[in-house]
Amino acid sequence: MSAHDLFSGILPFFHAAEERSYRRAAARLGVTPAAISKSVLKLEEDLGVKLLARTSRSVSLTPEGSIFLARARDAIASVTDARELVSSARRQPHGEVKLTVPPVLSGLVVAGLPRLTTRYPKLTVRFVVTDRVTSLMEDGIDVAVRMGPLPESSLVARRLRGSRWVTLAAPSYVAAHGPPTHPRELDQHDCIRFVAPDGRPREWAFTGLGSESTLKVSGRVLLDQGERLIDAAVAGLGVCQVLDLMVGTHVLEGRLVELLGTHAAEGPTLTALARPERSRSANVRAVFTYLAETFAP
Repeated sequence: MSAHDLFSGILPFFHAAEERSYRRAAARLGVTPAAISKSVLKLEEDLGVKLLARTSRSVSLTPEGSIFLARARDAIASVTDARELVSSARRQPHGEVKLTVPPVLSGLVVAGLPRLTTRYPKLTVRFVVTDRVTSLMEDGIDVAVRMGPLPESSLVARRLRGSRWVTLAAPSYVAAHGPPTHPRELDQHDCIRFVAPDGRPREWAFTGLGSESTLKVSGRVLLDQGERLIDAAVAGLGVCQVLDLMVGTHVLEGRLVELLGTHAAEGPTLTALARPERSRSANVRAVFTYLAETFAP
């Protein structure tokens, strides 16, 4: 078997298996879905086994396909590493990198941006600020910041930091109403509530609630933008609960005080994600480093 035959069909199969779609695999490689299908069929004929089970709507791996994909992924990663090793030393981040972040993190990410742009003057950063879970491939995203559990995927993930739910109020509110000493005393307070995309107010997370981990609270102010909760609390409208990484200098400078600190619960983990074939690029590596610095506890 020649070297050409050895690698023929590997990349079309790999991308079709990773994406579970001939159409998305074709978009990655810049060819037609028919070309992907032809290459995979030829590979299956050469191997004498069925690698992918195809219907009109989906692509799934056969048992043999799963084994072959694992080995192909290792081989492709090794070749990619070799290419990066010999070429990355000569490359500096340049051109455009597309980054998506949730709205509650956008202020923090933008505030630290001068570190990245000063370090790499030829790099342009395009932000997509959204709560929508985007497809990195279909939306052309280079790096995505996600909060919370991640579904199983082939994406390269870098943990940025954990978080903590903090309960806050303005000093003037605390002076007028007194501080709660237990989460269940919040029923005597005006709680500024966040309305989730499904239209329901988010329950608040605490430790020390017995068998429960969250608590329903009540209040006259409801907001559907997380970053506005802090504004409302600073204005003295009541008590809010937000992630510690959203607070900035408000507590340090006395605009807010933390309440119920001994009952503070862990929040979601922040993770940066990139597609495997983009994760070793100079642009993505620069953004990963920048995000790690930005979210350092």
